[in-house]
Amino acid sequence: MRKASNPDEDDDIRPEYDFSSLSDAVRGKYYRRFRAGVNLRLLEPEIAHAFPDDAAVNKALRTVLRAARPSKRRTRLPTNRMPLTRSAKAKRRGPRS
Repeated sequence: MRKASNPDEDDDIRPEYDFSSLSDAVRGKYYRRFRAGVNLRLLEPEIAHAFPDDAAVNKALRTVLRAARPSKRRTRLPTNRMPLTRSAKAKRRGPRS
């Protein structure tokens, strides 16, 4: 047989809480703002101390991203060579017989 529970034991809410001020509460009030992409990231205290505001954090992260990008290098050298001089052409042909 089950023992009857005491309603005071099951109630975790303290009697001094006043819920009358919560009458105008709206469920999902900030749902759209949350879904719009408000991103929050928590920083370690020593890192947060180094940046005075959000703009400083964003500037530092953009600098890191720019530095991490691979540099744009040409895959091959240009083909426009200097024209050979007469003496160089003669050396290529070899001695005249």
